[in-house]
Amino acid sequence: MNKPQITIIVSQRERFSYTRESLESIYQHTQLPFSLIYVDAGSPRHIQRYLQEQAHEKGFQLIRTEHYLSPNQARNLGLQQVDSEYLVFIDNDVIVSPGWLNSLLECAKETKATVVCPLTCIGKPLGETVHLAGGEAHILVESQETQVKRRVHEKHYFVNRKVAEVREKLHRQQCEFAEFHCMLVRTEIFERIGLLDEGFLSTREHIDFCLTVAEAGGTFYCEPASVVTYVPGLKFELPELAFFMLRWSDAWEIASLEHFAQKWHLTMNDKYFKKRYKRMGHRRHQGFLKPLLSRLTFGQNPLWLEKIAIALERKLNHYISGRYTQSQATANTTKPFPKLASLVQSLNGDK
Repeated sequence: MNKPQITIIVSQRERFSYTRESLESIYQHTQLPFSLIYVDAGSPRHIQRYLQEQAHEKGFQLIRTEHYLSPNQARNLGLQQVDSEYLVFIDNDVIVSPGWLNSLLECAKETKATVVCPLTCIGKPLGETVHLAGGEAHILVESQETQVKRRVHEKHYFVNRKVAEVREKLHRQQCEFAEFHCMLVRTEIFERIGLLDEGFLSTREHIDFCLTVAEAGGTFYCEPASVVTYVPGLKFELPELAFFMLRWSDAWEIASLEHFAQKWHLTMNDKYFKKRYKRMGHRRHQGFLKPLLSRLTFGQNPLWLEKIAIALERKLNHYISGRYTQSQATANTTKPFPKLASLVQSLNGDK
């Protein structure tokens, strides 16, 4: 039997409770032959059992760790097992549509692109609202009186627009970046750039990857004939909350932003970074804390209570990320993060 041209690597984004729906959509709507590697990093036991059953039934490779991993760590575990011409990175909260992979591969072959992203939609109804239809991402270099300033230019095309409103404008086009929600990549590029950078724990990992690929001479295309939808969590199961809190923790985000600035020689006081510091914790508060307060107060959600809850949640968040860092350093089950450890200490007010 001929080996499939494509390996699909599935890894966790921010939760585990959408595992079944996402995996079933891949097997239901993918016509091309493919290999699949599923990286299960610390999912709850019922999800673990489901994946073990599916791996046995469908014959895919399941890689399980008992501890949480950052997204790039998880992707790298899968990436190191790939021996096909192409691979697809896809998150475990993404639903694909019929023909999605055929269109991505066709685009890659016809354009010789290194990376191809689909039309990525967000939320339900599936395929209705654009999250990403390609975009721009590069470093702008500006000469000032006494120094050269480097800053990031990042732009999403048609973000939050209804697909029906912009359908006539959606066509295959060259662009500058894709997101790890879903992207097809020529495997050979990793021979030139190495593995994904694990210094990115929670944010900017897609921009770093795309800048690195572009620096190595790679090209990007968006193929809107391929449609996928990522479905953010509206409510979370208790066993996955710890991962959600860690995934979007202040400590992981700050460490990622600082690493991004240092690696690409960017100025931290640029508005690009100021905006992200201002929104620190936004995902946790919008995805978990505010909905919880709304239920507890029967929809009242008074501002004074919200401020108190956010302050308490930040302390809890720092505790969770601190405990994770300590446990990983002690167990040595994954690379410890010395910068993160010192950052957590400063966040907790330790001397």
